[in-house]
Amino acid sequence: MAKYKLLALDMDGTVLNRNHEISEETFKWIHRAIQSGIVVMFATGREVQSINPYVEQLGLESPLVSVNGSEVWSAPGSLLVRHTLKDDWIKELQVLAEEKECRYWAYTVNHVYTSMDWTDQLERPEGDPWLKFGIHCDDPICLQEMHEILAATGRYELTNSSPRNIEINPHGINKASGIREICQLLDIQMDEVVACGDSLNDLEMIRAAGLGIAMGNAQEAVKMTANAVTATNEENGVAQLIQTYLVKELPSFKHS
Repeated sequence: MAKYKLLALDMDGTVLNRNHEISEETFKWIHRAIQSGIVVMFATGREVQSINPYVEQLGLESPLVSVNGSEVWSAPGSLLVRHTLKDDWIKELQVLAEEKECRYWAYTVNHVYTSMDWTDQLERPEGDPWLKFGIHCDDPICLQEMHEILAATGRYELTNSSPRNIEINPHGINKASGIREICQLLDIQMDEVVACGDSLNDLEMIRAAGLGIAMGNAQEAVKMTANAVTATNEENGVAQLIQTYLVKELPSFKHS
């Protein structure tokens, strides 16, 4: 029996190349992992609407962690649990971003709002609560100041999907918390999980997994936390990690 039973994959910068596509090589090796009995799932900061086309492309029927753990799905279209941000927190975050003259965006269950196309309806209707808020800033000093202000509230989980942003979820909610909920559902232990990603919103799942893998294009903090580093997303790093750690009996991986 294989040591690892679940492979949790980030999407942008990990499974997807710079053109936001799944390469033929990555597609092939993901399916070889599935054929070998491993559950392959996405754990991503994306909202579920933008994940679904890739789920359909791969033919996945596995669980899913979306919006950095704010939504956990037992299968595509089947919500297991949802964690939300309070309406007044969104106002606080919006005010901070505007004071710092930064771009911002937010996800609700059904919508994506940006600072260029914001909503006056901060008090969300039932069924469409806030899930995640993001702030983009090109000034690293300003970004750090905002991070410190937000951390001091104790209300938020602070990560990023690039060195120039802050992604904000409810405190304690991240990809690792979502994967733990999936593991409980599937009766799998965290030490039976392989997790792979490239940004700080992948850090907790890489740290918590039995085997944490950083992409070759990952932020340095992710590489330092991971057990190993694979190739970049342009070099089919996910395919390489599957061949190296999960289905070794198959023919040797070669870069295309």
